[in-house]
Amino acid sequence: MIEIIAPLDKLDKVTAYLNQTIPRNAIIFLVGDLASGKTTLTKAIAKSKGIDSEVTSPTFSLQQCYGDDFFHYDLYRIENQEFMELGLFEEFDKDGWHIVEWGDNELREFLLNIGYSVYTVTITPENEQRKYKIEKS
Repeated sequence: MIEIIAPLDKLDKVTAYLNQTIPRNAIIFLVGDLASGKTTLTKAIAKSKGIDSEVTSPTFSLQQCYGDDFFHYDLYRIENQEFMELGLFEEFDKDGWHIVEWGDNELREFLLNIGYSVYTVTITPENEQRKYKIEKS
């Protein structure tokens, strides 16, 4: 586990650590309150991976795909059962990084128990900066 403190507009240290530490195929849960910077971090990660597309929160579409190996999910308004029934669970079998906003502990434990590589980034606002606690689940 590591903690990095950075402002929202200077996330290079955070993205560099993630790119160096997290394997090519992983599920990354972003945990934080509303407006803590989950989508901002996702944008920074995408940029660090050379993705030029505009990254937006998939609040209504539930999933955005950027290229062949970068996936972004927003599970704010969906239960795990519905997630499974929609077939989105199978998306985790695709190679790449799967960034999950608003995923709960039940889903994280399920994914760990069936063998996925899962990481958690907990974002905590601290004045004008954020603390990023990064750990392998």
